[in-house]
Formats: sequence, C-alpha cells, structure tokens
Amino acid sequence: DHDYGENDSGRHYPFKAESKEIFMDFWKVPAGSDRRKHEGIYGVETLQADGLLVQFILLDTRTFRDDLIKRDSADTVYKNDYVPNQIPDSTFLGAAQWEWLEKQLSAEADIRIIASSNQFSHAYNGWESWTNVPHERQRMIDLIKKTKANGVIFISGDVHWGEISKLQVEGGYPLYDVTSSGITQTWDVIEPNDNRIGEAVPQNNVGLIEVTTRGDSTQVVLSLYDATGEVVVEHKARLAELAF
Repeated sequence: DHDYGENDSGRHYPFKAESKEIFMDFWKVPAGSDRRKHEGIYGVETLQADGLLVQFILLDTRTFRDDLIKRDSADTVYKNDYVPNQIPDSTFLGAAQWEWLEKQLSAEADIRIIASSNQFSHAYNGWESWTNVPHERQRMIDLIKKTKANGVIFISGDVHWGEISKLQVEGGYPLYDVTSSGITQTWDVIEPNDNRIGEAVPQNNVGLIEVTTRGDSTQVVLSLYDATGEVVVEHKARLAELAF
C-alpha cells in the first residue's frame, strides 16, 4: 500500500495513475506490455520447468478496491481497524480484472501462483485483507471451483510478519497462502490466525516455494527463511492434493 500511496488505500487514491507509471518504470515493464495498456497493474507470466507449466498471476488489489469500512471504537464484535464489508456490490478487484482473472484460471497450467498484496487464506483479524470483503473472497473460491483451476497457491505480504496459512475449502482443495513480510523489519505484535501452519515469523524473513518431481509424484514445499538462511517454517504437500 505504501508503494501505491496512502496506507490501506484503494480506488479513490487520487494519484493512482502516477503510482502505476512509477511502478511500471521501476520494474522495467516493456513499453508494449498489456500491463501498460489497461488500468491497473495486474498481469500474468508463465514458464515451463521440468515438464511443468507454471503460471504467475499478479493481482492488483488496490486500483479497483472499494474503501474499507472502519470499525467504530464502541464495536466489541470486531477488532482492530476494519469490519467486514457486507455491501453486495463492493469490490476487491473490479469487473475488468475479475473477467481477466477467469480467463487466466481457465488457461492450461499445472501450478498457479497468485500474488496478492493482501493476505487471502488467513482468519479475519481486523487488519487489511481479503477478509474485509468476504463476498469477494468467496467469489475467488467459487471462480477457482468454476474453472477447475488446479495447483493454486497464494503469496502475500503487508502484515509485518511471515506465516503460512491453509484455508480449507468445501467442495475443493485447500488454498495455501505464503505470507512473507517484512524483509527489513522485525514485528513483535502477532495476530492470532486459526488457519496458520506452525509458528508466525516476527523477524526478517523471505518466502520460498520449491517444486520437485520424482517419477509420477510432484511435491510442493512452502518455506519461510530468516536472515541467516535458516528454515523457520516449512510445509510440504503433494501437487496431486491441490486438484479437483
């Protein structure tokens, strides 16, 4: 959000067009890229590795997102800054990006890494995330089911600590979310997360997803490393488990 502009800002940020150009130039996105032609910074990249087609879906969770709903200080049901937005037509990604995303999830791929600046699979904690707009989070789950997109794994940041979350999905497969944040600071106030695997990582950390194939079996290893290069949290899953 601070790369975009204001803290926790969304579609009403007045300098979002300027922020996009700075972002595109910094990451040296080619002048002819589709990402420069449409509103927002979302895009997709694919690569072939060891016989697997890997799709990287880069979401824009700010340019089109409606404002979050602040929690009243007298509210004892919810916590921290925000309450879930129950307004039916409020959006996280916007109509054009949702349409584009359905096309990407319908494309052929063995593994799909969905990059979201906000956490997806964690449990609500009152800070900025997909849990602030629960119907849009459910829309993502429903879209993955509709397209029968196998091998989806989320990566995220923003919350100042690292963790791996696992969201159980009825009628689908578990959606993992590897959160790495922050790379340059330590944060001691960790929010509870019923979906967390192992411990949270308050110290400087970086996330890694490793995919290895032996014979007919492909394994996915989700890890968080500290600044010394030591594995702090690790979870293994068979790719076959991330499928319909």
